[in-house]
Amino acid sequence: MLRAFLALALIALGLCAFFAWRTFESFDAPGPQTAEQRIYIERGSGTSAVAQQLERQGLIEDPLVFRLLAKIEKKGGKIRAGEFAAPAKASPRALLTLLTEGPTIVRRFTVPEGALTVEALAIVQAAEGLTGDLPTGIPEGALLPETYHYSWNDSRADVIARMRSAMAAAVQAAMATKPANHPVKTAADLVTLASIIEKETGVGGERALVSGVFVNRLRKGMLLQSDPTTIYAVTRGAGPLGRGLRRSELALKDPYNTYQSAGLPPGPIANPGKAALMAAANPATTDALYFVADGTGGHAFAKTLRQHNRNVQKWRIIERKRRK
Repeated sequence: MLRAFLALALIALGLCAFFAWRTFESFDAPGPQTAEQRIYIERGSGTSAVAQQLERQGLIEDPLVFRLLAKIEKKGGKIRAGEFAAPAKASPRALLTLLTEGPTIVRRFTVPEGALTVEALAIVQAAEGLTGDLPTGIPEGALLPETYHYSWNDSRADVIARMRSAMAAAVQAAMATKPANHPVKTAADLVTLASIIEKETGVGGERALVSGVFVNRLRKGMLLQSDPTTIYAVTRGAGPLGRGLRRSELALKDPYNTYQSAGLPPGPIANPGKAALMAAANPATTDALYFVADGTGGHAFAKTLRQHNRNVQKWRIIERKRRK
C-alpha cells in the first residue's frame, strides 16, 4: 500500500514538474502573431484585462501564462498605458517587457506657419489617439506652429497647453533680441506684427525685409495697407476667405482693416512661427515702403510710390496672362 502511494506521489510530482517546466518554457515560446502589431493599452487596465486583450489580438495563446509570468516577475502593476509595437512572434516575456519597460510609439502632427487658430485646433482634434475635448477660448496667435510629438491617450488639453507654452517661449526669445528703438514695444504687438509678416510672405528670405517695410511705415505714421489684415476683418478668423478681396471690403471701417485703421490691428491675424517672430523683432534695414507680388512667389520692393505703381502694373500683366 505504501509503495503504491509513493508511486502515485512520484507520478503526481512528476506531472507537476512537467507542467511547471512546460509553463516556464511557454514564457519564452514564440507567439502566434506572424507580423508586427500595434497594442493600445488604456489607462487603468489591469493584468487580467491586458492578458485578455493580447489573446483577442492573437498575440498570446493562453492569458493565464501571461498573468502568471507578470505575478512571478512582480510586474503586474507596472504595465503602462500607451501605444506599443509588438514584433512578430513576440513571446509572453517579450510582450511583458515591452509593456512595462519598452518604448511607446511616438506620433506627430504639424501645424503650418500662419495657420489660423481654428485651423490649428482642427488639426489637434483630428490627431489620432488624442483624448478629451479641446479647450475653449484660445485666442488668435497663442499657438506656436510646429511639429508636435505625442503618445496614444495623451489629452488634447495637455497638447494645447504645450503649444501655448511653446509660443510664449518663442515670443520671449524674440523679444530678447529686439532693439530698443523698435517702434513695437510689447510682446502682444510683436506677435501681431509677426502674424502679418507670416501671412504676407511664404519666402523665408523675405520675412525680415517685409518686416522692415512695415516698421518703416509705423515710424512714418503710414497705413500698413496689408491685405491679410483686411481678410481677417472680413472673416474674423473663422477660416480662409477663399476669394479675392472686394473694393468694398478694402473700404471697410474695421480696426483689423489696415487700409482704413492706422497702426497695428488690435491683435494677431494668425499664428506666426519662430522665424516670423524673429523677423518682426529684427527688421531688415531698408528704405522700402511698398511691396507687391512679383509672379515668382516672392515680392518686388519699392522705395517710392512711383516705383511701386510700376511693380503693380507688372504684377497685373502677370495676373491677366495667368487668367487666360
